[in-house]
Amino acid sequence: MKNLALATVLSFVGITAFANVETPELETNNAIEIVVGDFEEIDVSDLPSAVTTAVEENYPTAKIAKAYKNDEDQYKLDLTLEDGTTGTVYADAEGNWIDM
Repeated sequence: MKNLALATVLSFVGITAFANVETPELETNNAIEIVVGDFEEIDVSDLPSAVTTAVEENYPTAKIAKAYKNDEDQYKLDLTLEDGTTGTVYADAEGNWIDM
């Protein structure tokens, strides 16, 4: 009976030893770059009227300093307020604001 118990324990240990799979180490020194979209600068005059209207309604004291457009017809707008404060907002072609 002792031999049966000992054989069972040894076989279990032998099976689990072969079942141990080495997992690769996680590399923590890699940098991850997230690309929101490839925006290319465009003239402010090339913006759709819906976008300029949205800026005028929501930011009445702001001027559009620079405008950018990506392949998905999304616009990145660098705004400057009268007090010198600057900020960036994103909009689609219909003048809806986008969170990015």
